Amino acid sequence: MDSLFGLDRPCSEDGMELLTTARDEIELSVLRSILEGEEIPYLAKDRGSGALVRIITGISMYGTDILVPENYLAQATEILDAYRNAEPVEEDWEDEDEDEDEA
Repeated sequence: MDSLFGLDRPCSEDGMELLTTARDEIELSVLRSILEGEEIPYLAKDRGSGALVRIITGISMYGTDILVPENYLAQATEILDAYRNAEPVEEDWEDEDEDEDEA
């Protein structure tokens, strides 16, 4: 059924490569923020009828492909991998709270 509606394959554009697919609105917002912060141009395209569903419901349950220019793909992949593999920072906050309590 996915192949009937175009959900089984990423969107494509000339000169653009698929970086990743955001599965929900939160992930899409984070990815956009990261790419904009690094000044990497991107194109977000909903799969299948996702754009229409987004207009009607405010969200797309089909996923949104994030495409970047071919010459930015390596840089964007590296940045995205660093974000996804980052260590949690909560431990640092706990240490700061303990230092403030002792003072």
